[in-house]
Amino acid sequence: MSESHQYISDAISILKQLGFPSKQQQERSALTLLALLDLRPDGNWQDLQSPLMGVTPIMDWMNLYYQKQYAPNSRETVRRQTLHQFVSAGLILYNPDEPNRPVNSGKTVY
Repeated sequence: MSESHQYISDAISILKQLGFPSKQQQERSALTLLALLDLRPDGNWQDLQSPLMGVTPIMDWMNLYYQKQYAPNSRETVRRQTLHQFVSAGLILYNPDEPNRPVNSGKTVY
């Protein structure tokens, strides 16, 4: 297994250990977590970051670093079936830079 695929497996394992439902224990959620940690295939767990990213930049990151391309209409799937659960579980914050940002803002970040 390549190192990049190992990170995906590691992220799935972390989601399982955190008690996320099986619907979030898959590649899309793992890649979302890796994006929000900025853990690139050539990176390591000791050098994690926490960049503020919106849904489209997260999807672009997945494609750029892990060659996983999602169709543009997948944005809502990523938002509703992964990011929403991460926020509800307290794993990530919604608009931590500006909590009063409108819900429908194009500047939403996690």
